[in-house]
Amino acid sequence: MGRMSEKVIINCLPLTDSERQAFSSATAGTGVEQHFVGNPLQRGTMSWQASVPDELRDVATAVIGNISPADCAQLPHLEWLQTWSAGVDRYVAPGVLADGVQVTNATGAYGQTVSEHLFAMMWALMRNLPMYARQQTERRWHDLGRALTPHGANVLIIGTGDIGSHFAILCKAVGAHTIGVRRDASRLADGIDDMHDFSELDTLLPDADVIALAVPAAPDTTHLIDGRRLTMLKSTAILLNAGRGNAIEPRALARALAEDQLHGVGLDVTEPEPLPADSPLWDEPHCLITPHVAGGNHLAVTEDRIVAIALDNVRRYAHGEALANRRR
Repeated sequence: MGRMSEKVIINCLPLTDSERQAFSSATAGTGVEQHFVGNPLQRGTMSWQASVPDELRDVATAVIGNISPADCAQLPHLEWLQTWSAGVDRYVAPGVLADGVQVTNATGAYGQTVSEHLFAMMWALMRNLPMYARQQTERRWHDLGRALTPHGANVLIIGTGDIGSHFAILCKAVGAHTIGVRRDASRLADGIDDMHDFSELDTLLPDADVIALAVPAAPDTTHLIDGRRLTMLKSTAILLNAGRGNAIEPRALARALAEDQLHGVGLDVTEPEPLPADSPLWDEPHCLITPHVAGGNHLAVTEDRIVAIALDNVRRYAHGEALANRRR
């Protein structure tokens, strides 16, 4: 990484005074410079902005914050980028960063907020609340019949990282049986009763009462749930997605809903985003759509965890230790 005296961190986080002091303490006595350029007024807002001042671009060796990928080429000495997002696709794309630049993310900050959103969607769909909400706007008083319960349900969670594991814990707390799917089934995860790999997905889908997707974008997760797999699901199944929108094939999903193949669908992510106004999914009474708001800064605790993750890595960087949450 070079000598300690050559390190210059540009910290774009919107920090409180006490947090800034903690970051200063993390590099004290190491010879590492740290410049705080974040706007504290952004704290509590739904999106944070990050940029490296022109006068610091030639000396920056590390950046904390989601700067524009186009700006990365203007940082000739960059060796480490810490994002406040979990996703880093924009930065690891070919040609964005020079070879050898480390990228770390905020995995661990979003599990609570996204899993709670998924859980709320699941239970709302089970109790037919989206359809009752539609009736309310029409001033209609009508019993929609049978409801579902998570107690005793088989909840299939595809992607058992931070988000999937948090969701599993919530589901187990209300009596569900949790089945996880991940690339390496030998790696266990909190909240998962049984773990399987992707090769077993087709045998797991028919018995699932709830299918929750929390997978990152990857070639093998694109349209993971397609028309063929949608036909495998129970007519009482609930399908949820808060990972990447392209994990579900949208035309096949619209067709499955139109044909009442599913009890309900909850989407916080779609393909494409924003969901076009002419998408038939908007009109489906069994489809609950939110505009990619499960994560972000909607919970204060998420911001606190982002800061804590970055603080730990700043300390590691200043002391020449291996960085946590490395994605490249």
